[in-house]
Amino acid sequence: MAETMINVPFEGRDRIRIGLIGAGNRGSSLLGNLLIIDGAEVRAVCDVSAERAGAAADRVAAASGRRADTVTDATAVIERDDIDLVIIANPWELHTPLAVAAMKAGKHAAVEVPAALTLEECWALVDTSEQTRRHCVMLENCNYGYNELLVLNLVRDGVLGELLHAEAAYLHDLRRPLMTRTAWRRKAHVKLDANLYPTHGLGPVAAYLDVNRGDRFVRLTSMSSASRGLDVWRDSHPDELDPSTAGEVYRCGDINTSIVATEQGRTILLQHQVVGPRPYSRRNEIVGTKGIFTDFPPRIFVEDPDDPAQVEEYVELDTFRDYEHQLWTDEGARAREAGGHGGMDYLMLLQLITTMRSGAVAEMDVYDAAAWSAPSALSFASVAADGAPVDFPDFTRGRWAEARPGIR
Repeated sequence: MAETMINVPFEGRDRIRIGLIGAGNRGSSLLGNLLIIDGAEVRAVCDVSAERAGAAADRVAAASGRRADTVTDATAVIERDDIDLVIIANPWELHTPLAVAAMKAGKHAAVEVPAALTLEECWALVDTSEQTRRHCVMLENCNYGYNELLVLNLVRDGVLGELLHAEAAYLHDLRRPLMTRTAWRRKAHVKLDANLYPTHGLGPVAAYLDVNRGDRFVRLTSMSSASRGLDVWRDSHPDELDPSTAGEVYRCGDINTSIVATEQGRTILLQHQVVGPRPYSRRNEIVGTKGIFTDFPPRIFVEDPDDPAQVEEYVELDTFRDYEHQLWTDEGARAREAGGHGGMDYLMLLQLITTMRSGAVAEMDVYDAAAWSAPSALSFASVAADGAPVDFPDFTRGRWAEARPGIR
């Protein structure tokens, strides 16, 4: 058995040479942030559309004076000998195969969310990372949001007491894009009844709970509502539809609700809904013995130690602005100017590049990528078994209880 990648640092180098696979909406957004990060050097861009790849390469040239090479075959990027990091921003089903190929070719992989779709893919990422000694980092930007990092400081300082419960979600009305242009993403609703996109909500609360660093997910139970939203949209918007929607039968329930139990006796409510009329939310709630934080909108309640029975109203999170994370204090203005989900994309990539350059340990590692992605497959299994509990694999192979750095 290969040795663990826990606490294994990057090599450290002055410049990080990058190959970007995927220059569509997400890849183009990531590229904009990479171009203003010191030490990041985009050497090659791959996209199935030569036009998109060329447009991305032109942006690299405008920013750096050196045009990135362009290809339409990902293998041509992965096999280059002048690439340190392959960033993968393709449709979901390509994430694991490309990350595995990149690591086998001696490159570190940074893969968009979710990193894997099945338990077999989760293990493929872990096994390959350990065997090749290359890191696989999932690009979970929500872990670097302003509120998420402030609350991370709060919980680490014990403000909320002993942590007992968390709530996480991806609630985002995507009916129009799903039915008009992103057919690859809609296909998942045909194939699976599950939580299709768990990591945006789960990643931050996993950080609060020190998952893989003192606690671990042990089992999940999941149920789904009926499937209605996409059918209703198709019937009521006939002039907007992607023609390929004709005849599709949608299997995925509109709302999937899972409960995750942890080794330390915590619970996590995890939800997914992208096909109904509701405001955007990742829920982002954490409950402790001394108080609670809940987001969208952000608010917090901390018990008065002198009058613990007096439960009053939530207060604004800004009341605790002294807990602002140093990363936002130092880089917040630049992050907001850079854009990308309010600045979290920039900070995520900045930390990745900085960590690689300095030879530090990855803040989010392959074990996080596997654990945070696994609820897709596990919820599918549980829903199919009428909500029966299913066990989480221990991707750390028994090292989950070790205290170690996470997001710093």
